[in-house]
Amino acid sequence: MKVVIVGAGVGGLTAALRLAGAGHEVTVLERSAVVGGKLARYARDGFAFDTGPSLLTLPEVFGDSLRGPFRPGAGSGPDETGWTALEPVPLDPIVRHRFPDGAVLDSCRDPDAFAGRVATVLGEAAAEEWAALWRRAGRIWDASWRHVLRTPLAPARQAWRLRDLWAIRPGQTLRGVGVRDPRLRMFVDRYATYAGADPRRAPAALLAVVYAELAFGGWYLPGGLATLADALLSRCLDRGVVVRTQTPVTAIDAAGGRVHGVRAGGERIPADVVVTDVDAATVYRDLLPAPRRLARLADRSLAGFVLLLGVRGDSGLAHHNVFFPEDYDAEFDAVFGDPGRGVRARPAPDPTVYVTVADDPLVRPAGHEAWFVLVNAARQGTAPSAVDWRRPGLAEAYAERILDVLESRGVAVRDRLAFREVLLPSDPIYGTAGSLTRPPNRGPVEGLFLVGGTVHPGGGLPMVTLSAEIAAAQIGPA
Repeated sequence: MKVVIVGAGVGGLTAALRLAGAGHEVTVLERSAVVGGKLARYARDGFAFDTGPSLLTLPEVFGDSLRGPFRPGAGSGPDETGWTALEPVPLDPIVRHRFPDGAVLDSCRDPDAFAGRVATVLGEAAAEEWAALWRRAGRIWDASWRHVLRTPLAPARQAWRLRDLWAIRPGQTLRGVGVRDPRLRMFVDRYATYAGADPRRAPAALLAVVYAELAFGGWYLPGGLATLADALLSRCLDRGVVVRTQTPVTAIDAAGGRVHGVRAGGERIPADVVVTDVDAATVYRDLLPAPRRLARLADRSLAGFVLLLGVRGDSGLAHHNVFFPEDYDAEFDAVFGDPGRGVRARPAPDPTVYVTVADDPLVRPAGHEAWFVLVNAARQGTAPSAVDWRRPGLAEAYAERILDVLESRGVAVRDRLAFREVLLPSDPIYGTAGSLTRPPNRGPVEGLFLVGGTVHPGGGLPMVTLSAEIAAAQIGPA
């Protein structure tokens, strides 16, 4: 069959690779000049920055896309045959967390070692809380892996074991798990931001993300995570996939309730199957001939205010660093606002600051560091839930504020800057957040399938890759 894939993000390229391997004739259409989607890079003066995801988890999921199968817990690291070109590097610490009182907690892959660090840094009471939370996170991961992450979106009537439902507790929020130690609560709350969500509203099922990261590890790809897109593209081309960049798709031809192809500018490209790797709302609203509305999902999602810093010297920072504020809730209050009470979103005055510094000579000149600095932010816009970041002077003033915050937390960097670039927030970078229910991978017309972070099973590189696996399995062999 002829398959057209709209979008060359990780989901689109993975779907292309799988479908070409199943014997289909596959063409990928990408509106940008380069592939990778959110897995993007920025280069300047010998520095290179990942401007999308910066932490690789569940690496064997990607090994499956490139070669071998993923068996969670079966091995201690990536399948050797699946990573001959990429050579992922395990991180320890995965993330260094700095709390307002000066305590530092390093996360790591070894559950026993991390439990010991929690006890040493946060105390025995926090360690007991963590032990109970870890057991529950493991049950949620197990249930999610068996029932959710690798299978099509299940009907509500699907039978679940009571033990699984008790672990997941669909109505409970991440904040509602009831962690009492304030620093441990900050640590757990941060995982809501992985999904672009407010921990006070995000589902407790996100504990599965905590488990996946700490049980299977965090990894880095030399040269940056964008090299994953390069590897996927190379494998697609090896399998005969046609990849056309700078080719924006303007419509899906779906007359009579099934797809017949797509329109890209004035060109009609026929297809038996169309797979989209763009925002699901865009597909339903803009690309189908009869616009459709998605069921309302949680629509309050974080964007990111980013600084790219060329820094002279050696900071001594870990690869990933999180500097927590005094009042985490005040940050979420600022970023999300409360339109129902007339409270607008605004830049958080005392935000959590995420700093990524890769010890990698491929991404910076000798004697320098490339810093990716991220702060949670409202998306660009003029609505009450957004901030107009293009307002004259706002972005530069907030960039200065972030440097002030870093200095107040013991990281003075201004006098070592070789340059500074500001990337403004735009649309939410995490997709639709805060809900367990996302649109299914099978579209509303025959022959249409959706992959990517805004559809089942969710956002993040591993989930996007699994979405492509699910869609390809539904399409089947040629």
